[in-house]
Amino acid sequence: MKRILFISKILSCLILLTGCDYFESHPYDVHITGETNINAKNIAKITRNCKDKKTIRFVMMGDSQRFFDETRDFVNHINKRDDIDFVIHGGDISDFGLTKEFMEQRDLLNKLKAPYVVIIGNHDYLGTGEEAFEKVFGKENYSFIAGDTKFLCLNTNALDNDYSKPIPDFSFIENELKSNNQDYEQTIFAMHVPPYSNIFNNNVATFFESYVNNFKNTLFCTNAHEHCLKIRDIFNDGITYYGCDTIGHRSYILFTIHDNHTYEYEIIKF
Repeated sequence: MKRILFISKILSCLILLTGCDYFESHPYDVHITGETNINAKNIAKITRNCKDKKTIRFVMMGDSQRFFDETRDFVNHINKRDDIDFVIHGGDISDFGLTKEFMEQRDLLNKLKAPYVVIIGNHDYLGTGEEAFEKVFGKENYSFIAGDTKFLCLNTNALDNDYSKPIPDFSFIENELKSNNQDYEQTIFAMHVPPYSNIFNNNVATFFESYVNNFKNTLFCTNAHEHCLKIRDIFNDGITYYGCDTIGHRSYILFTIHDNHTYEYEIIKF
């Protein structure tokens, strides 16, 4: 009997050891392999490449979760053009906040010839997504200057934080406003969810509007999240919000920004 129990224990240990081969890692372990701190690296490229340019062109796209084939086709499509200065991904790069999703989407987007930055989306908060996003891409709120245009890229996913921290982060926005002595002449806001979305903290929507209007020559705002194209003046204050479609529908917005406070946009399907 003792011999049988001993053999049974050995077999159990062997099964456990062999079983380890089936598990590379926990899907939420935030063990990042490959490149990190993507946004900061690409912002340096954008700033350098766009310095002194009178006209810049950038792409707004978003909601690439699950859409790996479409994202790959988007990258191939953009790489055939030679007039794109940079790409802004408007968030929801993941669907379930899985570490692997962030790395796989990063590896696809890294094939872009033009530099890109990513904004955090509400799906990117699921599981340990917030930590994975920060490691792969960087801070949730950031800004950069391309040519003479300042871009503010904001975390606006209040609901997914249970309103436990200030989102939008008005301290960050206030500090950016105080730096108005920087060398830029106009402003563009980019975010995942727009005001009056169910994810936005609409208790402070009009407060947010006042900040948008206080920046130097705000041209427009742009967002993702709604999985369809939406163009509207949300506050009836002359500031248009351009909501891009999901990349799953093979669509993006191309903006052309001039140095005289004018711009054009085009809806591109690929």
